[in-house]
This record gives sequence, structure tokens and C-alpha cells, in this order.
Amino acid sequence: MDLSAINPVLLIASLMVAATPLLLAAIGELVVEKAGVLNLGVEGMMIVGAICGFAIAVETTSPMLGLLAAMVGGAVLSLLFAFLTQFALANQVASGLALTLFGLGLSALMGQSYVGIKPPALAKLDIPVISDIPVIGPIFFSHDPVLYVAIALTAAVWWFLKKSRGGLILRAVGESHDAAHALGYNVIRVRILAIMFGGACAGLGGAYISLIRVPQWTEGMTAGVGWIALALVVFASWKPWRVLLGAYLFGGINVLQLNLQAAGIAIPVEYLAMSPYLITILVLVIMSADKSGAPASLGRTFHASQ
Repeated sequence: MDLSAINPVLLIASLMVAATPLLLAAIGELVVEKAGVLNLGVEGMMIVGAICGFAIAVETTSPMLGLLAAMVGGAVLSLLFAFLTQFALANQVASGLALTLFGLGLSALMGQSYVGIKPPALAKLDIPVISDIPVIGPIFFSHDPVLYVAIALTAAVWWFLKKSRGGLILRAVGESHDAAHALGYNVIRVRILAIMFGGACAGLGGAYISLIRVPQWTEGMTAGVGWIALALVVFASWKPWRVLLGAYLFGGINVLQLNLQAAGIAIPVEYLAMSPYLITILVLVIMSADKSGAPASLGRTFHASQ
């Protein structure tokens, strides 16, 4: 075992990269749940976004078009969930699980011809002079644009929920859809827009994995990130900045276990690989007693005839 082989600067920089798809998926799901909808299909939307982004990036040689296609793919798939839960009034938990299973199967079918292909690389956003500053430069100023977009998106969601009229309406729908409906707000429209936003964020998170973090296509490559994102929203008590901190915590655990493996630590690889999921379960158990931040109407079906 040689812990000196672990470079702290590279460790923190890798942590930020590992946290980005988790942050994108979780911040999108937070908005969905703030609208009173529980979408367990995050994993399915992420994997569909991963293959849509990968395929378009390969075919057009443009990673930016690939990322855009991933957002569209995730949003379109989320419309299936929206139809089932908002119009067909299907159970949200069952519909979300079905969406994940459907997404996993669809992505496997779509990705058959893309195995072993290397996608075009997305250039890093190296800022002159600042990126060359020792320690600080490599950690904070030498990443891809999507990483900074994820952080900016967190700030934007916080502002939207706390400071804007639209955010007030969204939270009102999540707290009491009956009261929001009585005030004249279109509950179904608000929820569909929130669901599509969550789908677009999940799709972008999936494409980040297939195009940037692990630039290749492998069936099931999201490997449970969507489920961890769902747990992260609960861990964060439905607060955007806590989602950011939680994403970096879980991302750090994932990167640390990889570095410990590389350092030759005498712990079976299987235990290290499952450590992020064990931490997720532990966090959920600890946080289960605190539901103060959960929207009152979360998971409840709204009947338009009410």
C-alpha cells in the first residue's frame, strides 16, 4: 500500500468531475419534487441521455450537439412519465420504476452499434494565467464547461425557488395542489414543465458520463448514479446548496475508493466499489426522521376535476 501515490490536487479535481453528473441529476429531481412529483425514473432518463448524447456527438463530431441532444432525449422520455402520472393518473412510484426499466432497455438497444467507439472530446475551459496558478488553477479553473454550468444551475435553481414568482407558484403546487388550483394556477402544466426540466438535467448528467467523465459507451454505464441522486435530494432536505455539497461528498467517496484501489490498499475491491451505495443507505437512514423540507403534496396525484 502506497498512499503517497495519491495526488491531493488531482483527487479534488477528479472529485469535482465525478460529482457533476450527480449534481445535474439531483438538482433536476429537486425541482420535480418541489412541484409535488416523485419521479423514480432518474436512472432511466440518465442512461437514455447518455446514449443520445453519445450517438449524436459521434455522428456529428460535435460534443456540444451531443449534450444538447441528451437534454432533449431526457426531456422527451420524461414526457412519458408526465403522461402516465398527470393524465392517466398512474401511481408515481410504479411509473418511475417502469421509466427506469424502459430507459435501460431502450439505451441498450440504441447503443449496440456504438460500443468501442471513441467520441469527440469536449475542450476544457482553461482560463489564461488563472489556470496556471499552482494548486488552485488545476482544481478550480481547468475543467470542462459543463462542470461550471452545473454549479451555475444550482445557483439559478436556488434563486428561482426563493426569489421568483415562478418559484413561488412551483412551491405552492408542491405544498398544496388543491389550494394552488383554487387560486387559478394550472397545476398539471406546472408539474409537466418541472418534470421536463428534471428530465433534461438527468439527460445532461448521463451525457456527461458518456462524453466527458468516461468517454465511451457501455451498457448500463450510469451504474446507479440516478438512484444516488434521488437519495441526495432527501439528504439535502430539498435545498439546492445542500444538493451541491452532497454531490461533492458522494463524488469524493467514489473517487477516493478508486484512488485507494490504485494505491493498493488491502481491502477487497468489491467493498470499495459498493461504499458509495452503503453511504447512501446510511444517510437515508439518518435523515429519515427529518422530513421538514419535503413538499406536503409529494407523490400525491392531482385530479383536474377537483
